Amino acid sequence: MGLGGCILLIAAGAILTFASDWEMRGVDLDVVGLILMAAGLIGVATYTSIARRRRLLMGPHEPVVEEDRPHHHHHHTY
Repeated sequence: MGLGGCILLIAAGAILTFASDWEMRGVDLDVVGLILMAAGLIGVATYTSIARRRRLLMGPHEPVVEEDRPHHHHHHTY
């Protein structure tokens, strides 16, 4: 799941916990919302740590070295 999915989990959990007054028999929607927010936060933390590790391994913007190709010049004799 990408960063967008994690943010969506956090938003859905916050809506269930803070902005809804729905009632379901046998289900505490506040707890469901908290679980979704926690899962989203864990996902964001995991995503950012993986991204940070990749950046450290690859280094900051390594220069791109282009291969030297022989240039074909046409010599004109006048």
